[in-house]
Amino acid sequence: METDTIGNYFTRPKNIEFIKSGCTLLDCVLGGGYPLGRVVNIVGDRSSGKTLLAIEAFANFANQYPDGKMFYHEAEAAFDIDYAEALGMPIDKVTFIEDDTVENFFTNLENIIKEFGDSKTHVLYVLDSLDALTDEAEKERKINDGSYAMTKQKKMSEIFRRLIGDIKHTNICLFIISQVRDNIGVAFGEKFKRSGGKALDFYASQVLWLSETQKIKKTVKGIERPYGVNIKAKCKKNKISLPYRECEFPILFGYGIDDYTANINFLSKVKGSFDELGITDVKKIDKTAMQDIIRDHVIKVWAETEEPFLPKERKY
Repeated sequence: METDTIGNYFTRPKNIEFIKSGCTLLDCVLGGGYPLGRVVNIVGDRSSGKTLLAIEAFANFANQYPDGKMFYHEAEAAFDIDYAEALGMPIDKVTFIEDDTVENFFTNLENIIKEFGDSKTHVLYVLDSLDALTDEAEKERKINDGSYAMTKQKKMSEIFRRLIGDIKHTNICLFIISQVRDNIGVAFGEKFKRSGGKALDFYASQVLWLSETQKIKKTVKGIERPYGVNIKAKCKKNKISLPYRECEFPILFGYGIDDYTANINFLSKVKGSFDELGITDVKKIDKTAMQDIIRDHVIKVWAETEEPFLPKERKY
């Protein structure tokens, strides 16, 4: 690596394949999208877009890798197939799994690695969600029996220890959704945490936290109703690109991520970002003609904004 290019380490193309997220800004935050051969953890409160990101990941995966394999491990018993299909999820190409224990999760994942790992088949495996999984010990315990050992957390840690090395040498993206819990008794620091132990903090290459910032509303015939939510996504861990980057994007009910509006809002905050495109009035932009140009410009502006934060020389 040349000394004068050390600062470009995080921005230049890497020998990693990615699944697009459906949001240009989120791809920039992640360093290209969701990486294959790695574990991705999406954490968020209710209705913060966790499952929607999975749905859009499936849609993009099907377009990028038509011969790939897709698995959706649905453990919450709340998935609406018809709604997911309306949002673009290729239902007929996805294998649905409904096992509810960490032991079955391990067996399923191990079998998929054995079947597709050597062939380098592209695979997307989504677990929705880790918190909804139980374990055999908990299932056998009566509801009024005491529970002392953290059996589920220990088993999750063992699963990652045993499989993470195999996943790294495949084209499998393990996409795990986690719920949040209140961090009781904490006066300083993080007010929320996710359950299931700390294994994912160490084994995931990307940990993305989602939170709702506000409802998106409009008034029709004097009646105001929400038709979407604005989401902030913060990458708290990233072993692909720079960590602690964040972005905001709107999610519209029945549509998904409004990538165009997110891009316009981002460029509006960056001084002089529209000058190069010759845009003087954002409201007069022809969306149909300019959508791809705006998307490419966002990627360029993001990279230019990141450059001053990167080191310019080696330490050793």
